[in-house]
Amino acid sequence: MRGITPSPRLSDEERIDWLRLLRSENVGPRTFRTLLHYYGSARSALKALPGLASRGGAKRPARIVAREEAERELVAMRSIDVMLTALGEPEYPRALAMIDDAPPLISVRGNTALLDRPMVAIVGSRNASAAGAKMAGRLARDLGQAGFAIVSGLARGIDAAAHRESLSSGTIAVLAGGQDRVYPPEHADLLESILAEGVALSEMPLGWEPRARDFPRRNRLISGLALGLLVVEAARRSGSLITVRFALEQGREVFAVPGSPLDPRAEGTNGLLKQGATLVTEAGDVIAVLEPILGTKIEPPAEEAAPPPPPEVLPDTEARTRVLGLLGPTPVALDDLVRLAATSLAVVRTVLLELELAGRVERHGNGSVSTIPSS
Repeated sequence: MRGITPSPRLSDEERIDWLRLLRSENVGPRTFRTLLHYYGSARSALKALPGLASRGGAKRPARIVAREEAERELVAMRSIDVMLTALGEPEYPRALAMIDDAPPLISVRGNTALLDRPMVAIVGSRNASAAGAKMAGRLARDLGQAGFAIVSGLARGIDAAAHRESLSSGTIAVLAGGQDRVYPPEHADLLESILAEGVALSEMPLGWEPRARDFPRRNRLISGLALGLLVVEAARRSGSLITVRFALEQGREVFAVPGSPLDPRAEGTNGLLKQGATLVTEAGDVIAVLEPILGTKIEPPAEEAAPPPPPEVLPDTEARTRVLGLLGPTPVALDDLVRLAATSLAVVRTVLLELELAGRVERHGNGSVSTIPSS
């Protein structure tokens, strides 16, 4: 992928440019990747941002992170022993690099060698039963002894139980906020214990207080890091089921521990079993499914054909109007936009990029796009 795979590491200047671009307004992982495909470097993309956002209909100039701000963040990270690693660098987890919306930069703290290990994610109810927490801990301990690193989200209940029982073998806490903003606050001591042999990982800036919408974003990293996702207790509308959706989109194995039909905390997990998740009563059930996968070398995704550079002649008003008219709150596929707008793929991609940077559209995991309601 041109512009996205450093060889082998980013220079200090490139790292600052990547951080500036990623932290700039309306630039998420997919938009970042598109910009690097188009412009070849983060520095060139930064220069193009104002014009792109303006053509997309931005009501005010796009906020572009200043070099000094990015430098301050890097200095602050180093002061608390946090490393910022880029997609394609040796420390970046290979499984995570395979997902469509892999974060271009992640901050990691602790024993980074653990990120080379095969991983299993364990998630479940925050309001866990005693039996559920005990089962999660037992599975985490046994999987850790079998050589797997345990990934979870540092939440109350099942997450905490899984982390605690895999402290000695290695566990990875994926944070919804910045590295210096532990949530929930009462797990600050647990996080310190994790860092003795494990890792804290985040894609958010230092100082970022997690909000409700940040937890699904974190959940895609939990499933993306792992070969398989194990759910222990989840209600019908549990956030753990969002993680399951990400895992399925990412091609990960899904496992579930059965529970009593009388316990609402088991409705989600029992539902997963009905839908084909692997039933788990002991660590061996997980290992039996993952062992064949471990025999296959994990490789980064094949290089995509890079999108063509932005056309020298910008999309004309008529083409832009046709694309805009086809967009709405219901997601629509890129191929359908090209066909229905009767224009080229390059034109549609350019219009969508402009709209993304203006904060007017959002992309979805299946490659479709929809408008963002006006606030």
